[in-house]
Amino acid sequence: MADISDFDYGKLRDLPARVRAMSPLVHCLTNLVVSNFTANVLLAVGASPAMVVAPEETGEFAAIADALLINLGTIDAQQLLAMRFAVAGANQAGKPWILDPITAGLSFRMNAARQLLALSPAVIRGNASEIGALASGGQTKSRGVDSLGPAEEALEAAQALALEGRTVVAVSGETDYVVDGARTLAIPGGHVLMTQVTGVGCALNAVIAAYVAVTRDPFLGAAGALLAFATAGEAAAKNAAGPGSFAVDFLDQLSQLETLPLLHGAAA
Repeated sequence: MADISDFDYGKLRDLPARVRAMSPLVHCLTNLVVSNFTANVLLAVGASPAMVVAPEETGEFAAIADALLINLGTIDAQQLLAMRFAVAGANQAGKPWILDPITAGLSFRMNAARQLLALSPAVIRGNASEIGALASGGQTKSRGVDSLGPAEEALEAAQALALEGRTVVAVSGETDYVVDGARTLAIPGGHVLMTQVTGVGCALNAVIAAYVAVTRDPFLGAAGALLAFATAGEAAAKNAAGPGSFAVDFLDQLSQLETLPLLHGAAA
């Protein structure tokens, strides 16, 4: 298993500052529950959010945005159409897009996720249950945002999914993992309060989109975003009395993050 020392730490360390300097425009087709929090998280990291959802214009807008987020959380037939147009626009313009296969074990969204997987997402990010379900075509059960097991249990499925889609797969858990079919990177950190605020995982995928937009390296971008969230989550938890105050301070911590910490074993 690779660790953080396998990367040019200078590139990883400075990603928060690069996002602030470049302010990438992230087009979010996300679920109804988390739109506001996702937009606020993107603003906190220095990116620019856009929630353009009409099928008549998603393809055009995705082509001019710097990156696209596709989140299946509250998907319906109309939104799936908008997503397919957006992905087509992003692909035609050479813009990276991120797939969040929320509750991928349900048949309608499983079919949608499998269709989208064939359209070359730069990164797929989910919990162990979601990644296992997507890799197995629905044969593995999923409870969506409630993972049925630790991230480690989904590593084999994540590697298979990365090879199938020729993409990067990130699995969230107590320890996060990023895989690309050849490499596996473990990123520890974060705090349990991150699981008690609606939208943290969904917003993470929007930040992955922003990081990939400024790096053009899906593996590095996903790793950087996961490390940024782990760092901000740990810092916010120190000040929090509970989930409500944590959510507010989490945004503050993200807004103040300029460099990513040097993890154990990394070379400066």
